[in-house]
Amino acid sequence: MTIDLRSDTVTLPSAEMRQAMANAEVGDDVYGEDPTVNELETLSAKMLGKEAGLFVTSGTQGNLASVLAHCGRGQEAILGDQSHIYFYENGSASALGGIVYHPVPTERDGTLPLDLLEAAIHLPAHNYHLFHYAPPGVICLENTHNRCGGAVLAPDYFAQVASIAARHGLPVHLDGARLFNAAIAKGRPVTDWTRHVTSVQLCLSKGLGAPVGSVIVGPADFIWRARRMRKLLGGGMRQAGIIAAGGVYALKTMVNRLAEDHANAQILARGVAALPGVVLDPPQVETNIVVFNVGSANLAEAMSGALEREAVRISNFGAGRLRMVTHFGISADDCHRAVEALKKVRAAVQ
Repeated sequence: MTIDLRSDTVTLPSAEMRQAMANAEVGDDVYGEDPTVNELETLSAKMLGKEAGLFVTSGTQGNLASVLAHCGRGQEAILGDQSHIYFYENGSASALGGIVYHPVPTERDGTLPLDLLEAAIHLPAHNYHLFHYAPPGVICLENTHNRCGGAVLAPDYFAQVASIAARHGLPVHLDGARLFNAAIAKGRPVTDWTRHVTSVQLCLSKGLGAPVGSVIVGPADFIWRARRMRKLLGGGMRQAGIIAAGGVYALKTMVNRLAEDHANAQILARGVAALPGVVLDPPQVETNIVVFNVGSANLAEAMSGALEREAVRISNFGAGRLRMVTHFGISADDCHRAVEALKKVRAAVQ
């Protein structure tokens, strides 16, 4: 049986979640008449401490609709150069919204240096030179941080960014696809982070195990604009309660079990750290993502291919880095087996 560690997006809904979806009460969501979608949006907003919520088809659509709702054409979205929005979302805000990405260097822990973040904010004033710059529209953060190995950004850091944003009258959007992983890892309520930001995108189809969809939450006026952007992007859904029911089930039952994924990730991290020539410090693995460096792109490619033949699937992260992600479909025994496969492959591949 294949052990699929490529991503927590490969999770399959449980029998109980499938039953909840089969039994879902539905209506036309574009008319606001799907009771299960309405339940999901209300529940997500309440859990994340915001006024309103919106069900969207994916995390990418959620981030895009949010940035479009915050920014006008020609404005800047200030974000990390290793962020998911900048790195993996196809330049969508620029392509579809005329929004300028202003990347800031990302630290290893996923934070953006506060001095560089503030320096990226150019506000037109009675200064001729400032009119050379696109005006800022939104600051974007990510937590947990994917390309930084599932790192958790601290609430205190969020408070500092919020202070900078407030001084300049800017909203803050959080790509919180795996935000509940951060909360479980640190043993803190998710609102310790969300109270510092304007809007949040939360993915339901990663560690929470729903088959499809994300939610975005924020102030009611922002959600109204985001709903319009969702429609503009072709994301208006009809009897969407069938899939929204998976999200409701996920939020009610799947959050606390994320701790199991984190424990399993530590099995992988300890095993990987013992391999020769591998760079990984297990304490740096805070959540369910294990990223390690094997020294070269060629070796990473060879190892990932050899692991595939051993029925272990992982992601090649580029520049000699490999990634493994634990999730609902992965057990502790699977992780031990994956470590043994890694040992075999590392010994054979040079």
